[in-house]
Amino acid sequence: MILLIAVPFLLLELYLSLSVGEKIGFLGSVLWIVMSMIVGLRILKYSPLTLMGNLNSVSRGKLSMESFQSASTAYLMGALLIIIPGVLSDALGVSALLYASYLRFVAKITPENRKFNQTQGDDHVIDVEIIDEYRSGNTYTECLTKDRE
Repeated sequence: MILLIAVPFLLLELYLSLSVGEKIGFLGSVLWIVMSMIVGLRILKYSPLTLMGNLNSVSRGKLSMESFQSASTAYLMGALLIIIPGVLSDALGVSALLYASYLRFVAKITPENRKFNQTQGDDHVIDVEIIDEYRSGNTYTECLTKDRE
């Protein structure tokens, strides 16, 4: 199954990279590969901050868990695809990062869901605090006998 996807991808990647390399030249191709690798590594370096921001959006109720997983996966896959040399992988990496940015933008403009992390309890339960009036060090039976006197 992977071969059915990987072989056409690699052939298309090779064709696009050679045709773009022919137009921009050898030095341009080398610069493209080095710069895309540096950009991809930089994006990957800041991924913990992005993931924490997405997790913060989940905790405030602005982003669902499915959207969090999609945004995080798209962000990491985009960074990895940009690191891989080639025109097609760079284009797919940029589109994955645009998708992750779109989900992050939607999370910023979505109003907070105040009921997101509330624990559900029973509405018919009354919470009480018991105050002990006899704190003089006497035993319970001594206190009962004092009450009867």
